[in-house]
Amino acid sequence: MSGKDAFGARPDSPVALVTGASGGLGSELALALDAAGCRVAVHYNSSRAGAEKVAAQLVNDHVLVSGSVADWDAVTAMYEQVKAALGPVDVLVNNGAVRKDALMAMQNPAEWRQVIDTNLVGSFHTARACVPAMLRARWGRVVNIVSPSALIATAGQTAYSASKAGLIGLTRTLAAECGRRGVTVNALSPGFMITGMTDTLPEHVVAGMREKVPVPRFVTPREVARSITLFLDQDCMTGQVISIDSGASIT
Repeated sequence: MSGKDAFGARPDSPVALVTGASGGLGSELALALDAAGCRVAVHYNSSRAGAEKVAAQLVNDHVLVSGSVADWDAVTAMYEQVKAALGPVDVLVNNGAVRKDALMAMQNPAEWRQVIDTNLVGSFHTARACVPAMLRARWGRVVNIVSPSALIATAGQTAYSASKAGLIGLTRTLAAECGRRGVTVNALSPGFMITGMTDTLPEHVVAGMREKVPVPRFVTPREVARSITLFLDQDCMTGQVISIDSGASIT
């Protein structure tokens, strides 16, 4: 078989796993996927209350799962829990992330490693757990949440920038490995958003970032999440980084 004939059909109600779904962007991604007809596995690491709040708004079948994505055993256990409750994962959204900013010369090496282990290695773990079933089904979607920080230097963010730049590389290479079996792998790059990860930044830093972008306002998590259906609908878009960032990536 060749071409689109080699692809499987999109499931009527795909199973979607969203990591970090209790946070600002993750919760909106879970809600958008639910609205698109998916059955969503709502992942959280520490905020069960936040995950339960998200789950209470979902219409379709869903399940709550927890565990550190940096831990391979925890990820495989989580995948088996999702599979038992909803079925194999058809759509994986790697949104879970941490940020530990500091100038490298003064940064705690353990904190630097924590960012890499969560943001980059964790995304490998979840993809490694979920992608084989997608390949067998000949249909699947992996969406990795990255950042303009992957391409734009920001002092104090060597760990976060390295993790997101690495995730772009992972996205493109995995896309090359999976495309012939109907599995697309793309990245979504949101601009600056006021979420739990960023709301502790000083106001002068926030104001400075706002002034630098062509569209002088920040995007909202809901605006970013609305784009998730683009990845579901497009069979031939893979290995791409889609930016919704008020133009930050072109400055």
